[in-house]
Amino acid sequence: MKLTLKIWRQKNAQDKGGIVDYPIDGIEPDMSFLEMLDVLNEQLINKGEEPVAFDHDCREGICGMCSLFINGEAHGPDRGVTTCQLHMRMFKDGDTIFIEPFRAKAFPVIKDLVVDRSSFDRIQHAGGFISVNTSGNTIDANTIPINKHDADKSFDAAACIGCGACVATCKNGSAMLFVGAKVSQYALLPQGKVEAVDRVLNMVHQMDLEGFGNCTNTGACEIECPKGISLENIARMNREYLSASLKG
Repeated sequence: MKLTLKIWRQKNAQDKGGIVDYPIDGIEPDMSFLEMLDVLNEQLINKGEEPVAFDHDCREGICGMCSLFINGEAHGPDRGVTTCQLHMRMFKDGDTIFIEPFRAKAFPVIKDLVVDRSSFDRIQHAGGFISVNTSGNTIDANTIPINKHDADKSFDAAACIGCGACVATCKNGSAMLFVGAKVSQYALLPQGKVEAVDRVLNMVHQMDLEGFGNCTNTGACEIECPKGISLENIARMNREYLSASLKG
């Protein structure tokens, strides 16, 4: 495959940045999108040019590091996949592909396609901990019965990998799907009830401090989420927040 890549290049957070064209050839349809970028970077290095900086780690759709905006879509044109799981067979020979970093006030660009998503870490830190008695013998897993429906919903929420596609896709730069998932995974379980009030109040407060926008229920976040996190989690977070506010 022969392609034209239009890639956002930015030296640092202070640099204005801009789109640079890179023609590339010899790309196989079975390559992943990141493997294609590896080929480009190898060519750039061989020519003595600066390689394109992009985030990656597991390359298995687990870590969420590989977040890119591809042809105007978070993680590209496929559904239910991260950028590292996107394959070049989704494109055609001769295509022009625009590759940009995730755009959001709370995700400042560090370099090229790499953005700072530490705001997500600070929101999770604000959620605190769960009280667990670790003294004595190990507690049996079945000591506290949990309704299977609630357990399944909790696991579904916990599937969020914090990639930030929801934020990048949202016209308001809202992080409510992410925060809703992190609140829900504990709110649905009895082990999460002890700190439930402080957790939701602190996480929502930190989300606002980070500069994320508000949710207007367009649903774009759910569509672009590679893990299919449901909008139900936003509704659950709102209920938890209202309940916690009344108790406070």
